[in-house]
Amino acid sequence: MSKVIAEQDTEDELYEHYRFEAGKGQQPLRVDKFLMNLVENATRNKIQKAAEAGNIYVNDVPVKSNHKVKANDVVRVLMEHPPYEYLLEPENIPLDIVYEDEQLLVVNKPAGMVVHPGHGNYSGTLVNALAYHFENLPINSSDRPGLVHRIDKDTSGLLVIAKTDHAMAHLAQQFSDKTSEREYIALVWGNVEKDEGTVEGHIGRHPKDRMQNTVYPDGSEGKPAVTHYKVLERFGYVTLVSCRLETGRTHQIRVHMKYIGHTLFNDARYGGDIILKGTTFTKYKQFIENCFKVLPRQALHAKTLGFEHPVTKEFLRFDTELPADMLECIEKWRTYAKSHTAEEE
Repeated sequence: MSKVIAEQDTEDELYEHYRFEAGKGQQPLRVDKFLMNLVENATRNKIQKAAEAGNIYVNDVPVKSNHKVKANDVVRVLMEHPPYEYLLEPENIPLDIVYEDEQLLVVNKPAGMVVHPGHGNYSGTLVNALAYHFENLPINSSDRPGLVHRIDKDTSGLLVIAKTDHAMAHLAQQFSDKTSEREYIALVWGNVEKDEGTVEGHIGRHPKDRMQNTVYPDGSEGKPAVTHYKVLERFGYVTLVSCRLETGRTHQIRVHMKYIGHTLFNDARYGGDIILKGTTFTKYKQFIENCFKVLPRQALHAKTLGFEHPVTKEFLRFDTELPADMLECIEKWRTYAKSHTAEEE
């Protein structure tokens, strides 16, 4: 958490709640609209009130809501109280612990559980559960106890949690050096043409929809990202793939697969929650609706996780079964594919 003394007459301590840097291609845009695009669940009224109270800063100067944000500006929202996510309440939430020793633990996170508290999700998170079950977990660079990496709320699967400062530093370095192993299983729209391939392309915030990330193929914005994929099973209108991460950018698989024309099945944020491939028949539409009901989230599971143990130096590899909702959806497609011959793509 960033605690600062703002450049103003009062000496009250202010806490940084949000910090955003406008991209190089940012066109002049009112700061209230700029923040509306970035802060989940924010209303324009709340943002304008924050500006009136002198809580919105651009390049360390308080501004009004009609101030125009330009390229490379740093926009911050400062308040007199700490962000709610830092007022961490331990909660007795059961954890599916796959492995544990004195240095670390590996958990299998269910879909629907947020990894750490944030705007709109102040309780019920994995970190709330960790705070209840474990004392004195090390703090990472973002003030999150135990977290070495994260996965999205509606993605299920494996996460490694550090229990000591040594484990935190050692594991974080492995993720940085790309020596850890992470394999995800995804169901994507369309018949993936190649049996295997690699997607490369910088990933950064989408210029129009700030809740999404997008690929910048020319590398003008974002950070380098590499995803290796391999087809596991074809069902005609959708394909089951294995994705191995070389880097770990936010929404990486979701963004990279959409970039190559294969949005994740039922990924609402990236447009996968509508029929992207298939027929116009009513029965097919009903079939898809049934699949969406069975799997009410993006079809993505962090199946395999591998890393070097920070003390023993042994390479550990963990594997999980696909969760029931994904298995049921895949089985529906398997049955459908056997009884229907999909049209040539």
